[in-house]
Amino acid sequence: MITVDLCDKSRLESFRKSHPGKIVLAMGYFDGVHRGHQEVIKKAKSIAKDKGLSCALMSFDRHPAIIFKGINEKEATYLSPSNRKKQLLKKAGVDIFFLVPFTESFARQSPQEFIDQYVVGLGVDTLVAGEDYTYGPKDIADMNHLPSFAQDRFEIYSVPPVKEGKEKISSSLIRRAIEEGRMEEANEDLGYLYTLRGEVIHGAKRGRLIGYPTANIAVDEAYLLPKAGVYVASVIYKGHFYPSFLQLGYNKTFEVDRPDLSLEVHLFDFEGDLYGENLEVSFHHFLREEIRFPSAEALIEQLEQDKDKSLAYFKAKGKGDF
Repeated sequence: MITVDLCDKSRLESFRKSHPGKIVLAMGYFDGVHRGHQEVIKKAKSIAKDKGLSCALMSFDRHPAIIFKGINEKEATYLSPSNRKKQLLKKAGVDIFFLVPFTESFARQSPQEFIDQYVVGLGVDTLVAGEDYTYGPKDIADMNHLPSFAQDRFEIYSVPPVKEGKEKISSSLIRRAIEEGRMEEANEDLGYLYTLRGEVIHGAKRGRLIGYPTANIAVDEAYLLPKAGVYVASVIYKGHFYPSFLQLGYNKTFEVDRPDLSLEVHLFDFEGDLYGENLEVSFHHFLREEIRFPSAEALIEQLEQDKDKSLAYFKAKGKGDF
């Protein structure tokens, strides 16, 4: 997959010179690249294959709400920050990823200007998007009005939503599930395990002293964090699957009024030094709330229960006999 940063008009013109042919374009914000998004991508890939064209996808470098709703950019969180999104799109089989900076000037474009420059200007043969996709003011820039802006210059394909029960799968639905610790529901709607990535940093090494060494993860980018607590988790390290459990919390037993969340993961049956390594940690199931224990002994007793429950969870899911 090639990534094209459309930070200015010259980048668009440069792309057209190097890729003069037509493309099939999937459009949307694609935060999380969830099962609904995956259907849009599958349809775009299918059309591209039938027509012998490249399958491209366009998204933005930040959430439009930062501009439209005045959300503080530093406080914005994502199911899939840019690097994670690229990883998911590459896995989905997208050939070309257009990343558009969502600036105030970009947001001020009229729907017609957007279509002329970013769709027709890129040589789009067919545009594929979800039924509820909007590309400007919702009352005029929706899929129903798109033909009037397209002016027969490209084909349009609208993909119906994917539903889980009666609810449409959406990024906002998944965000709520993650914020409430309902990881099985979130993972089902995503179509994969919700995963954070970060570097292993030095911590207080308390876990090592009590027999449960942990990798302290400095989560990179602006991932949406699940609710604080203890979770069944897993880590893939050098191609090996490690069942684990993790604590996302404030180290209540050993620290008072810690201002920031810490993420500590204990890998079962692992020996080695992970400092400086980048790990991908996946959330499977919420075990319990974070608790302040009266002693280290009480904490150890609880951690033994957490490990037993985690191993039982993986065994029930067919992940092997650990």
